[in-house]
This record gives sequence, C-alpha cells and structure tokens, in this order.
Amino acid sequence: MATDILVPTLGESVTEATIGRWFKQPGDTVAADEPLVELETDKVTLEVNAPAAGELGEILVKDGETVEPGALLGSIVDAGKGGGAKKPAAAKGAEKTEQKAESRSEEPKAKPTSEPAKSDPGGRPAEESGPAVAKLARETGIDPATLNGSGKDGRATKGDMLAAKDGKSAPAARSEAPAQETKPPAPPRPASAPDDAAREERVKMTKLRQTIARRLKSAQDNAAMLTTFNDVDMGAVMAMRSQYKEIFEKKHGTKLGFMGFFTKAVIGALKDVPAVNAEIDGQDLVYKNYYHIGIAVGTDKGLVVPVVRDADDLSIAGIEKKISGFGKKARDGKLSIEEMQGGTFTITNGGIYGSLMSTPILNAPQSGILGMHRIEERPVVRAGKIEARPMMYLALSYDHRIVDGKEAVTFLVRVKEALEDPARLVLDL
Repeated sequence: MATDILVPTLGESVTEATIGRWFKQPGDTVAADEPLVELETDKVTLEVNAPAAGELGEILVKDGETVEPGALLGSIVDAGKGGGAKKPAAAKGAEKTEQKAESRSEEPKAKPTSEPAKSDPGGRPAEESGPAVAKLARETGIDPATLNGSGKDGRATKGDMLAAKDGKSAPAARSEAPAQETKPPAPPRPASAPDDAAREERVKMTKLRQTIARRLKSAQDNAAMLTTFNDVDMGAVMAMRSQYKEIFEKKHGTKLGFMGFFTKAVIGALKDVPAVNAEIDGQDLVYKNYYHIGIAVGTDKGLVVPVVRDADDLSIAGIEKKISGFGKKARDGKLSIEEMQGGTFTITNGGIYGSLMSTPILNAPQSGILGMHRIEERPVVRAGKIEARPMMYLALSYDHRIVDGKEAVTFLVRVKEALEDPARLVLDL
C-alpha cells in the first residue's frame, strides 16, 4: 500500500514552492517523520517529512520544479515494493494525450499545396490581408507580420509588400488610440568575454533570494527613505554584561548578548516617538500600539527577519531566549512563516560581520529600521579630557513620508541615552 507525499500548507499568502533537493532516492528506506525533500518558498525554506515508514517510491517532481500546496510529490511504499508511486491525474492525462497523438500520427497526412501562410501583425493568415499580399509573401519570403501595415487594423497592403521588396520602409500604421507609455525593460547583461565566461558559474536564484531582491528594491522605490546617524558609548552595557553574563547564563540557560539591551532601548524610543512604529495604508497612517520587533538574521541562503512579538512584555532574558531560538531555527532552516510576519520595527546588526557604518534598507511596510555596527575604541572627549571609549555607530533608516527629521533624531537620542545608562532599561525609565 502506498502513502502519498503531499506539499503541506505553506502559510498565509504563499501559493507555491520550488523543490530544493530530495534527501532520499527511489528505493531508499525511510523512517516515519524523516526529512525527505526541501521546499523553498519566497519566505522560508522548509522540509517535508515522511508520512510513514517504508521505501521511497517514484519521485514525481524533480529538483527546481514549482509545486502548489497539496500537490503530489511522490509516495512511500512498503519495503521491497519500490517504484509503486501512483502518477498524478495530470500525468495520466498527458499519457492519454500522447496516445491519441500517436494514433493520429499514423493517419495519412494531406500533402501541403504551398508554403505555410504568413500572418499579419494581428496574427491573421496573410490571405486575410488579400490574395496579392499572400502571393507576394510566398514569392518574396517577406512576412507581413514584420511590417508596419498601412491598411485597416494595421494590415499589410500590396504597396507595403512591394516597398519592403524594394528595400524601402513600409508606411507606419495609423494609430487609432494614443500610445501608452511603458517602462523600458532593463538592458540585457553584456556577454562576458569567452575566457571569462568559461570561469563563470550560473546559478538560479532561490525563491527566497528573489523575494529579498524584490522587496528591497520595492522599499527603495516606494518609500521616501532617509538615514540619520548617531554614536553610542557601549562602555556601560559592556561592563554590565561582563559582570552578570555567567550568572545570567546559569539562571536563564541562554547567553547575555547585546540584542536584549538594544531591543529594550528601541521599545522605549518607539513609545516616545510613535511615528517610527507606524505605517502607511493608502491615505491613512496606522499607528501600532504594540511592539513586534523583527531581528534580522543572516543565513547561508539570505537574510531572514523573525519577529519577537509583544517584546515590550518580555524581560531582557525573555528577549535573549527568543532571539537565540530564532537564530538556531534560521540556521537550520526551521523558521515558520508565521514567525516572520507582523513586525512593526526591525533591528539589523551588521557589526557581527565587521561593518563600521551602513544605511539599512526598510523592511516594508515598516517605517523604520535600526542598524547596529561594530564596537571599536575611538578617542572621545569626556570632562575636557580625551579618552579611548568603546563606540558604536547607530543608523536609523526611516520613511520620511511618515517620520520627520526631528522625530528620527529624537528616536536615536532616546536609544543612545538608554544604552549609555542601561539601568534605565531595568527600571523602565
């Protein structure tokens, strides 16, 4: 008996997935709930597990093919009975079509009386433009569809054909409607030199990477994006972290990082400057009276942004646990779609890769994103004296349609104040 392997429900607004790779091949023994195939959607990568134990039968959908929720991928058969996967209805229909085509191909074919008829720009046979045009098309090999016909509905006339035969351009067809402006297509990629082409590798973009590219470009096109900067002295946070990190880890079972402090500082700033926690919906501004903070996580397949929901209700320990769990899930490709939806503001940390300064791109439709950067000792003036202090640049990219410059600067100042005096975070000041 065979058990179908089906594409699971992919989540809200996700209508298709691409087969990434099969972990098993037909005839391989599989255990129940063992990962069988990887699916890539435009939001996450997920695995489909074996619905039962047995052997993998025939694989019906190959790597790189696109499938919809509920589609049949293959089947699990009893051990020793491999290859018993049933074919989907579409495949059966295709077989019947092929059989009919074969039967028809055995019938005697009528001998063509002339060359295939050319067609005019409207997709009609050349004969519909008149017998003279059809005759000239056969004699000259000129396709009327390539001409700007001057006849009715843009059809090529005998004069158009003769002009084309003599090397003259045919008259332009009269336009019955004003031409619509269209955005010119992107220029094709210039061909590489032969020596260079031999050393190139062409890889199809994953659904996730395509979506990242599309969303980032859309954010730039649709928002009035601007970035403002400030710097923060991380000395107080680093001292607190150094003093309590061992006790913290023993009690809470997770490491004390910087993201808990930053998330708390951001929430306080969002409460003071609610425009940064808002978004545009048509002609309306929607102010979010809740704080779902997205934390950008880099993976080998691209950037994903899991969301710490209602982060204002969590302690620093609770936030660190959430972020740690998301990080592991992201690396293992286990994040669910629901875990990456509904964010109201995003934090991204380029500092872990060594970035000194950047201008992060908005995570639409949000109106703000905070960029963290690496900590480095720099000379600063304290009480009239030059000191070396652990400084970090902060960058707030924001949608200027919603957030004014004053609000953006105020937001960053609030974040800076909280981090330079982290007791404020504990005391909710």
